[in-house]
Amino acid sequence: MPKTFPAGTRSSFVDLVCGGASLMDAAVVLGASARTGSNWWRESGGMTLDSWRAGGGLADRALDDALVGSRYLTLPDRVTIQVGLRAGWSHARIAAEVGRDRTVIWREIGRNRGPDGVYYATRAHNHAHQVRRRPKRPILAGRPELARFVEDAMDEGWSPKLIARTLREMFPDDGTMQISHETIYRTLYVQTRGTLRADLAKQLSTGRAKRVPRGSRRSSSPYKDAFKISERPAEVADRAVPGHWEGDLIIGSGGTAIGTLVERSTRFVLLLHLPGDHTADTVATSMIAAMKELPVHLRRSITWDRGTELADYRRITSELNAPVFFCDPHSPWQRGSNENTNRLLRHWFEKGSDLSVHDPAELTRVQNALNHRPRPTLNMATPTQRLAELLTAA
Repeated sequence: MPKTFPAGTRSSFVDLVCGGASLMDAAVVLGASARTGSNWWRESGGMTLDSWRAGGGLADRALDDALVGSRYLTLPDRVTIQVGLRAGWSHARIAAEVGRDRTVIWREIGRNRGPDGVYYATRAHNHAHQVRRRPKRPILAGRPELARFVEDAMDEGWSPKLIARTLREMFPDDGTMQISHETIYRTLYVQTRGTLRADLAKQLSTGRAKRVPRGSRRSSSPYKDAFKISERPAEVADRAVPGHWEGDLIIGSGGTAIGTLVERSTRFVLLLHLPGDHTADTVATSMIAAMKELPVHLRRSITWDRGTELADYRRITSELNAPVFFCDPHSPWQRGSNENTNRLLRHWFEKGSDLSVHDPAELTRVQNALNHRPRPTLNMATPTQRLAELLTAA
């Protein structure tokens, strides 16, 4: 017939061992056998002991004293939690006694109770110290394929959020090939343990394109008879009908520029090569050449800012059979897709750099890189895929 013990005997045994007693001594004090004591210790989730001795006693007392008043729970705090649980107190009452929020108590009990479901103050205290001191190995360490994917994607200008989402889509059942965007940021800026190339942090410094006031418009504005954005068809706003484009210039040093066009429905990007200048005639000629080969149903309208570079909008409208609508002054958010695209393009075309050094072949390479990038707004399809669907349907 197995020997029975009073309620709380096992808890007292664990407290004695964590306080420095050996398993043998603690069992003798409570009238139990060495085998019973060993079983109690194992079932409580205690650490492995050498020669039946205790596992180092309490955590470092000097360190514990330094924790008083900090965000960490101390041994007296945990003793209060244990007493409260034995007395049947609610988490709210225990929290009031300890002087913490009740969610702290709830997490502490769930995190540090033993496998038998019982909370032991001294065991919980030792366990918390061990976890806090444990060296944390970077998640990318030992995962060269995952690190290589992150590096290659960032070299192409992908954001950590896009990388994390793409990995979840590609490897839904493989946790070793998934990583959060926060972990990528920490690896770049905090851990600095060599799991990613050090120069990758520079890829995040894309800068955000800003529109600056350009002074008052002259009364002889070339746009006084042009269509305003408020006159665009309603179908443009909901992106349901393809063929509506937004455009602008990105400006570099010395007045150099590159023209950018993005289709609102597919987010497909066209880049305009403007090597010498960005006058109205140059921009119109380049835009017409880039869009002329598109089917008529994929060039329904163009929305642009009120820059003088599009003063020749009547020629564009005539040759492309696509009306041009102009945003309100100083309202870049009315071309949200284009503004976002210009921000992404700064990965390749840095602010303040000479944009005339990029030849048509380079613009095509960048254009293709952006059009083959998965987009969350397209349910992780690429602009190229969506445009191909439209062309096939046509």
